[in-house]
Order: sequence, then C-alpha cells, then structure tokens
Amino acid sequence: MNTQVNDLSCDASGEMTPDKFRDMVEERAYFKAERRGFASGHELEDWLEAEEEISNQCRYWLADNDST
Repeated sequence: MNTQVNDLSCDASGEMTPDKFRDMVEERAYFKAERRGFASGHELEDWLEAEEEISNQCRYWLADNDST
C-alpha cells in the first residue's frame, strides 16, 4: 500500500511540525529506497530528495489553502 504524503498536518500556526515533517521525509525516503530494491549507497540522496519534495508539497498545500 502506498500512503506517500497524503497527510499534511500542521500545527495551530499553520506550520508543519518538525516531528511530522521528519516522519513524512522518512516515509518518502523509504519508498524511494523500496523502488530501487533497497540497493545501498543512495540513502543520503533519498533523504535529501525526500526533504525537498515534502518541503515543496507543504509550500504548495499551504499556499493553496491561503487562496481559499
């Protein structure tokens, strides 16, 4: 089952909580590794790509909510 980044929970100030962000990045990086068959040597690349993707998705989601 693929549950990648469908739950963008923010705190009361409208910001992503650090724990939630880390959990989402961890999950995204895991799925990236899984798609490669967990071949070693790409862990940092997966993590950094996941951080960027989650950051971009959160900015998009928050910007979209601001316009409503």
